[in-house]
Amino acid sequence: MKRKACNGWTLAVALAVFSSVAAMGQQSVSTDWTKDFVSRITLNGYAQGGWAFQDQNGTKTNSYNLKRTLLWAKARITDRWSFLFMHDFSSVVQEFYTDYRLTNNNTMSVRLGQFKHSYTMENPLSPTMLELIDVYSQAVLYLAGEGPDPLNGVNYGRDMGLMVYGDLLNSKLHYELALMSGQGINRKDQNNQKDLIAKLEVRPMDGVRVVASGYLGTGNAVGTAAWNPTIGMGDNYKRNRYSVGAEYKSAPYTGSQYKEARPLSIRAEWLGGQDGDVGSRGGYVTAAVPVVDALDIVASGETYDRNTKVDGWDQTNLTLGLQYWFYKKCRLQLQYTRCLCGENISSKDYNWLQAQVQVAF
Repeated sequence: MKRKACNGWTLAVALAVFSSVAAMGQQSVSTDWTKDFVSRITLNGYAQGGWAFQDQNGTKTNSYNLKRTLLWAKARITDRWSFLFMHDFSSVVQEFYTDYRLTNNNTMSVRLGQFKHSYTMENPLSPTMLELIDVYSQAVLYLAGEGPDPLNGVNYGRDMGLMVYGDLLNSKLHYELALMSGQGINRKDQNNQKDLIAKLEVRPMDGVRVVASGYLGTGNAVGTAAWNPTIGMGDNYKRNRYSVGAEYKSAPYTGSQYKEARPLSIRAEWLGGQDGDVGSRGGYVTAAVPVVDALDIVASGETYDRNTKVDGWDQTNLTLGLQYWFYKKCRLQLQYTRCLCGENISSKDYNWLQAQVQVAF
């Protein structure tokens, strides 16, 4: 009896040990998988909101606003393959695309989905890093399809398509070539004609880049524009663009209290477009100069003429302001803009005062 009891106890202990080891193994596998999954997912987001005052056409308005609340997740599926999803909680899904690196280095990658297209220097840049509270210059806002052009609709500078891109000559040369829908985000193509976008960026030295981009396409109007009355809703029309520009960024500056590096930067670009028979053109020069600690001075001059053949459709904005980086990507902005307008834009020139807080991670 003692031998049987002993054998039974030994068997029970062995089973318990085996079960514990198996459970530990499963837990280890589960923990390793969870850690691997979490390490491959990156979450980012930001919100921008503030206050604005205008006295356009003699009418004074002031209002609080919430401009953007975005959250996006990027998944690194493999060392070569990734996926990104971005949603703006104040509007719509803005981006969803996958990237795959075709070569061992960065000479060629492919992107498929809905994303910010390559036209202009400013359009691909995040609003969290751009200097103006209104974000993009007028010419970029209209010509890149950010929203003010009623013919193209509100697309936030994004479109659906396929892009090939990469770096050559030890990253001295960057290229992007894309075949896009041309209809914008979350919208089916209405003319079955794809648009071609090309960008070439030369980086001759650290901090300097010279960029040229072009856009050849056929638009399908989702609205009408007063400065382009020959194009009706639903009409197909020629939609071509060009841009050339340059940017300089100094070595990063770090104040005594602010720990994040900030460079002195200046960016300039000239743009032009053709919508049907109407040509438009404009440009900008924008600079951000670190002063002390976390404080920068921002200055910008920009102009855009919606119709170069008809007087009164031009506007020039002169902006001066400050931005204070109170924590990493978080900042407070205050800017004054004098708007010099053609008679079809405003009956007289007007003032524009804006304040904004940005929280980002």
